[in-house]
Amino acid sequence: MPLRPDLIDILRDENAPIVILTGAGISKESGLHTFRDPDGIWARYDISEVATPEAFVSNPDLVHHFYNDRRAGLHDPDVQPNAAHLALARLEGEWPGDVLLVTQNIDDLHGRAGSKNLIHMHGELLKIRCIHCDLLTDWPGDLAKETPCPSCGKPGGLRPHVVWFGEMPLEMERIYAALGDCGLFISIGTSGNVYPAAGFVQVAHEEAGAETVELNLEPSSGATLFDHSRYGPATELVPTFVSALLGD
Repeated sequence: MPLRPDLIDILRDENAPIVILTGAGISKESGLHTFRDPDGIWARYDISEVATPEAFVSNPDLVHHFYNDRRAGLHDPDVQPNAAHLALARLEGEWPGDVLLVTQNIDDLHGRAGSKNLIHMHGELLKIRCIHCDLLTDWPGDLAKETPCPSCGKPGGLRPHVVWFGEMPLEMERIYAALGDCGLFISIGTSGNVYPAAGFVQVAHEEAGAETVELNLEPSSGATLFDHSRYGPATELVPTFVSALLGD
């Protein structure tokens, strides 16, 4: 479905609050593997063995190995914010209304691109937390079950600051409040398979009466729920859409 021609003008005139949801598709063009593609990460790993609280208890060495590999990938010099990340940071800086960026991604590319009003609803790969003392801190390197907590000194309690299957995503109250007040909801690079994020479009539409837009490589599982959609690479779609919003 093409974007309605007057959509951009309506939103610019109203200075509508914007909520943006991003998924793995926006970082794929930066060289990071997605999780749910046929050749993605979950095609090579069993979710239950590396991404659940139970896995961390039963085999912490494997869990740490998995996330150490993911963390090392972010330090690859070739992995950089792409044009889509940069365009969203520009939108936040130049849009006259509020812009909240909610990402399902645990990478740091949005932050490196300059986005500040940012919620990592599934956590952040370059942070860890301690189950003993609740420390939350940056951690760029490897982690092992023997690593002592830099705060309480106990070993065995440090874990990646990521939301595992069976755990509640972060800052949901703030996200739902923003969805209920937005004039535009944009979903970028998501599969539409993972809840609660897959339900955000309905919340924005039903509670806020927001215009809803899907920008994706291909139609997501919830594509029919959106008012407008465009399909193609994020590095092409997102900068073009942002430029239109900002009146370039």
